[in-house]
Amino acid sequence: MRNPLLVPELRELLSTDDTTTLQEFCESGHPADIAEFLSRLDADEIWDVLSRIDNRLAAEIFVNFDDDIRVDVVETLKRPEFVRLVTAMSPDERADLVRRLPEDRQETLLPALAHAEREDIRRLTSYPEDTAGSVMTSDYATLSPNLTASQAIAKLRREAPDKETIYYAYVVDENRRLLGFVSLKDLILAPGEKPVGDFMHKDTIYALAHDDQEDAARKISKYDLIALPVVNDAGTLVGIITYDDAIDIINQENQEDMEKFMAIAGRHEEHAYIRTSVFSHFRNRSGWVMALGALGLVSGLIVQSYEGLLLEFAVLATFIPMLADTGGNTGSQSATLVVRALALGEISPRDILRVLAKEFAVALMISPLLGIIAYGRVFLFAAGAAMPPGTSLHSVGFAISLALALQVISSTLIGALLPLAAARLKLDPAVVASPALTTVVDITGLLIFFGTARILLPI
Repeated sequence: MRNPLLVPELRELLSTDDTTTLQEFCESGHPADIAEFLSRLDADEIWDVLSRIDNRLAAEIFVNFDDDIRVDVVETLKRPEFVRLVTAMSPDERADLVRRLPEDRQETLLPALAHAEREDIRRLTSYPEDTAGSVMTSDYATLSPNLTASQAIAKLRREAPDKETIYYAYVVDENRRLLGFVSLKDLILAPGEKPVGDFMHKDTIYALAHDDQEDAARKISKYDLIALPVVNDAGTLVGIITYDDAIDIINQENQEDMEKFMAIAGRHEEHAYIRTSVFSHFRNRSGWVMALGALGLVSGLIVQSYEGLLLEFAVLATFIPMLADTGGNTGSQSATLVVRALALGEISPRDILRVLAKEFAVALMISPLLGIIAYGRVFLFAAGAAMPPGTSLHSVGFAISLALALQVISSTLIGALLPLAAARLKLDPAVVASPALTTVVDITGLLIFFGTARILLPI
């Protein structure tokens, strides 16, 4: 956790130019923890601290800052300082940072880098955002199938300091086409003179550079991989995605789905709540709220059209909140499960009949429970209330219970249908499902409620 008392102490160390103590502080903990402490400083103060320590440690701390802080720090740097920092970063982190900089700043800073690093950044940033290519790193180990196990181990020993991981080494031909992979364990256990091509794993799990980043991350999770190779359309190895990047991707996608599910627009980033301005929050959240608020006027018109029924059976009005809550709850349960199943690839729009059949069966089991609760509530709170001639408390209770049971069934089916229909139309199920769900089930619920009451009760 951040210690706010540390910020004045850090500023005092900066003002007294106590480099030794600042270096000891940066070396005293994990880079992520040090970044959390330093993030309370201003951008120029952060760089003042990082400029006093080893380049590699400075880069390790720097990449643990939030995206906005990293951009703010880079905006304060001169070209030599930028080169010092970026050169020590891993290729994927380096490319991600440059991608977030304004174009004019990129044009100013990139020419200062070495040609190889500059071209690597341009290649990695050329892939569309949210694709496997946009999150991969070019920092991986490759082997020729003709190398012996001993030669391969010697090669990895030389390259290890500059590689993000050497536990997996990818076997490629002279054109860098992916042939297979070997693990460090494979190399250690293999006879020293045995060629890599004889014991490599040929059934390699890989992602295409233009695949969705979430699909690539879920492959790492599904197959328990430390890294996933990324190839282009020609089968050439162009990068890898490591397991730590996969965790970041899944967390980002989960947050994005959650915010979309709650009708929040804009960029969906981790740790962005405090830094986002009040106006941005307003802009991101007001659109759907206003649109659905206007659509919600239909609910008011339905209630108004049944004003006469409510005057005769005032008890019906007391069940409208329960009707809305029940429809929203059951519909949201159904929609949440379907959206999750769609995101994980467990179902597709082609499974619509199977999904609706399953949800209908579940709703049939839930609806009697809610019907019994509503029937009991009528007798607990409406006993002794005046009823129109020819009407009994039993008939009113039955009408309300039946309407509520039908609402459970309809809202459950709507909750399943909306995300499936959105996926079929190539829309984001999370965006469509929750915002529209509440309003739709409210409208259909009121129609069912008053329609059932009008049919079963004498007017």
